[in-house]
Amino acid sequence: MSDVAASITVAIAVIAGIGMLVAASIALVASSRLRRERAEALATADRARELEIALGEQTARLRLIREQHDVAAHRMTGVVQLAEGASAAATRDPSVAARASEQIAASARATLAELRRVVTATAEAEQLAAARPALEALDGLFDALRARGLVVTVSELGERFAVAEGAGLALYRILEEALANALQYGGEGTEVRVGLTWSDQGLHARIDDDGIRAQARREGLTPDELAARGYTIDEDLAALTERIAGTGVGEMRARAELFGGVLSAQTVPGVGFSVSVVFPALRFHNAVHGVNVRR
Repeated sequence: MSDVAASITVAIAVIAGIGMLVAASIALVASSRLRRERAEALATADRARELEIALGEQTARLRLIREQHDVAAHRMTGVVQLAEGASAAATRDPSVAARASEQIAASARATLAELRRVVTATAEAEQLAAARPALEALDGLFDALRARGLVVTVSELGERFAVAEGAGLALYRILEEALANALQYGGEGTEVRVGLTWSDQGLHARIDDDGIRAQARREGLTPDELAARGYTIDEDLAALTERIAGTGVGEMRARAELFGGVLSAQTVPGVGFSVSVVFPALRFHNAVHGVNVRR
């Protein structure tokens, strides 16, 4: 091979090598850019999701405030009507006016209590942005419900893993709602078993209460009398087929679905109420477009 041919061969090899390096550099830059853009997109989506969750919290709180406000307004209307009636009756029958005054006082006290609830709910809404409860706050939640009269027993199996902030908040709110329902419908002394079972990537949470039995205990029924009371076949069939669709259960179900979870709720005839929620892939779920993202 002549020196010229050899030089041409070397030049071609050098040019080819430079071309490969340039191509590799371009590919590396493009890949890095794609990763950066993807990370930025995920961060933006996460922020949007957090805002959506916060908005949902505020919306639920405002709904409660509106309901309590409506109750207070209705009571105040009743107070005004009683006062007008008492004023008209005073000249004819002072005893009627006296009885009306007692009713006015009772209605006014009830109205004041409702207004205090509105103020409390409003204050909680204002504190919501500053306090975002998560998994670490569950023990405090359980203690708070115990102080209000529930008998809460908690069992946790498997190794707990870190989850997205929104996922932790969703789980907290689901447990909070389930426990609050147990207290509302079962009353003080209701026994609640909370079970958290962690798998490699998922979580199964279950909340079972004995609210029906608790009510029977308060009525003074013995276990034998409670067993004798039993329940009907229709109640049993309804428990198997009924889809509970109350506001509280609906909100719990929506929170679960946001992070790929499935929530079921049902009455256990003769016992109480049961809530079960399964998150198959909670570890990597960021609630963005319903997909799981490993980060």
